[in-house]
Amino acid sequence: MGFRSFAASRLPAALTGLSGLRTPPEPTAAEAASFDALLHRLSYLPKADIKRVREAYKFADEAHLGQFRASGEPYITHPIAVAGICAEWRLDAQAIMAALMHDAMEDCGVTKTELIERFEAPTAELVDGLTKLDKLQFSTKEESQAESFRKMLLAMARDVRVILIKLADRLHNMRTMEAMAAIKRRRIARETLDIYAPIAHRLGLNQIYRELQDLSFQHLNPWRHAALSKAISKARGNRRDLVSRIEKDVLKAFEGAQYKAEIDGREKTIYSIYKKMKDKHLSFAQVSDIFGFRVVVVDLPHCYLSLGVLHQLYKPQPGRFKDYIAIPKPNGYQSLHTTLVSPLGTPVEFQIRTEAMHMVAEKGVAAHWLYKDSGGAHSAQQMGARWLQSLIEIQDETRDANEFLEHVKIDLFPDAVYVFTPKSKIMALPKGATPVDFAYAIHSDVGDHCVAAQINGEAVPLRTELRSGDVIEIVTAAGARPNPAWLSFVRTGRARSKIRHFLKNLEQDESRDLGEKMLSQALRAEGLALPSLHEDAEEAEGTDSAAQLWQQLARWAGNRHVDELLVEIGLGRKIATIVAKKLARMLSAQGQRPDAVMLSMGRFAADAEPAQGQVTLDGSEGASVRLASCCRPIPGDEVKGYLGRGEGLLVHTAECQVGRKLFARDSEHWIAVHWADELTRPFEAAVSLLLNNGKGVLAQVAAAVSAAEADITHILMSDESQQRETAEMNLLLSVRDRLHLADVLRTLKRSPAVLRVWRVKP
Repeated sequence: MGFRSFAASRLPAALTGLSGLRTPPEPTAAEAASFDALLHRLSYLPKADIKRVREAYKFADEAHLGQFRASGEPYITHPIAVAGICAEWRLDAQAIMAALMHDAMEDCGVTKTELIERFEAPTAELVDGLTKLDKLQFSTKEESQAESFRKMLLAMARDVRVILIKLADRLHNMRTMEAMAAIKRRRIARETLDIYAPIAHRLGLNQIYRELQDLSFQHLNPWRHAALSKAISKARGNRRDLVSRIEKDVLKAFEGAQYKAEIDGREKTIYSIYKKMKDKHLSFAQVSDIFGFRVVVVDLPHCYLSLGVLHQLYKPQPGRFKDYIAIPKPNGYQSLHTTLVSPLGTPVEFQIRTEAMHMVAEKGVAAHWLYKDSGGAHSAQQMGARWLQSLIEIQDETRDANEFLEHVKIDLFPDAVYVFTPKSKIMALPKGATPVDFAYAIHSDVGDHCVAAQINGEAVPLRTELRSGDVIEIVTAAGARPNPAWLSFVRTGRARSKIRHFLKNLEQDESRDLGEKMLSQALRAEGLALPSLHEDAEEAEGTDSAAQLWQQLARWAGNRHVDELLVEIGLGRKIATIVAKKLARMLSAQGQRPDAVMLSMGRFAADAEPAQGQVTLDGSEGASVRLASCCRPIPGDEVKGYLGRGEGLLVHTAECQVGRKLFARDSEHWIAVHWADELTRPFEAAVSLLLNNGKGVLAQVAAAVSAAEADITHILMSDESQQRETAEMNLLLSVRDRLHLADVLRTLKRSPAVLRVWRVKP
């Protein structure tokens, strides 16, 4: 929950900040641009490190000389402020230096090599991780932004200081956006609310998280922010007596129990109040718990003893107690939460924690530098590292920047459910997670081979949402593999990326095989034969010229290797006939007869049957070959294949009107396909029926289909048909081939209820 200290409400407005701490008078531009503005915060560093930081300041000051912020201040004031925020976390000298120079590469043309020579590799790596990819060309602004996020997050996974500096940078920018245009302020605020604030929360940086949320809300909805701020200020005055009374009662109760504790009144942030009003459809007057109290005690046993003291003082609200000490949040946060009924009948939340837990609750992974001997900080560091490691795993399986960012956004969840393995190990998953998410959280192999799940000993569907306290058991099978339908309900980025990675690899294998068949067909048209491409190492000896030829062809096509070229042909991104013609020209340019060269390589079958190069359909095709839904071809139909750009092979019937239009517009993308003699599965055909409307009609149709040894896979009947004497019904039938379909249609025609039946064609 977002809270801020009541201490802020007891100071003049000019002397308070969002964190509730007294802020010094604003320095002049010259003061803010000097090293002295930072020096007083670096007292924790050794003198040698302060000297290195001063050198970084001089370098940054020279690099940004003549540059100004939108407010008119010298640009160097921004890096100094960012370094100052990092110094509050007591980050090391390398991080402070990187904070001072974080815009040097991006805005001043400074190279990474130059930084390595001046300040050594670790500092240069931090600066590079903070640099956006503006120098590269992208097709869209969104693609550029996504790629920059990916670069930053991967740098963060290697070194968490990258994101701490970036969050400090974003926090100072959010505090000083008044001089920017309104549209730019809203764009930056939206990006902060969607990405940076959740990252801060995920890493346990709750102080930064709350401030970024409030500042984003202020720029996105200035009128609502102002109205709520005014309402909270008024409510604060009305409830001051109640707050004082509760503080006195609680202190007296702890003195009576002889427990040492610090009591701090906390007020919900404006954004958290707004979010509660929006989510629960409440007016401001209906939000009763806008304030709460934090109790900090000496050690863990006193947390639970303090809970007893508070429950004796005020009555607890049933169902409003949460133990985040026994089961910490995914970001390392630990506290006891309980909601009590105040003397005036309003609910008041109390958070009970130790000093070490409080460090982690406010600073998260940054507490590692603030309090290196704190066990709580170490726990937060481990949890943060675990999430950062998952980013690397997602990156390994996701090469598309937008998809990577989508996975990361999914993982930046605010709420969690806590479930148990059969061996009582606790696992935290996002709200709405399913057994499939749980399976992938255990291990990718468990997820890939998952076939069923049991929750609390009962079998459940894999899309069932998990609840806190559930005991989950996953059933696996050696031959099982991920189902594309899982993507519609999984919640974690890890599960989503693993499923997509598996399906992409499967699609690539199929596309490669399809590309090889298509290139073979195109080469035969040129009088050539396709190399095997699968020869053993011994057979490959002496075929260096062939390997060089294929590598040369791949480079010409803009691919790294032959397999990649074949995948692109199979996906329709490259035209097989053009590649075949280029290969023939390359052979001619070498001054050799193509057929003689091919045979001398020992990799071609000169007398092979042409049918081996054709695209054959037997029903085992995967994502790279699809049957068009407009005409639904079945074995026995005359068919043609359309190679869509990046979509694989789409098979239409020769009579399909949609296919004919595509052929007229784009004839070079059409290739010949034929049905195999042996088929591996049935196929779907669309059928329409005109029926005598009455009782038992559907049963008669189903019986006729069953008698013809076919299956109904989908049925559709309009609501209007129910009010007429005749009704039209649309079926999808699973049949073996065209002859089987004809038999089904004859059987249906003999049914008394059927007036007419026909196959649907576009």
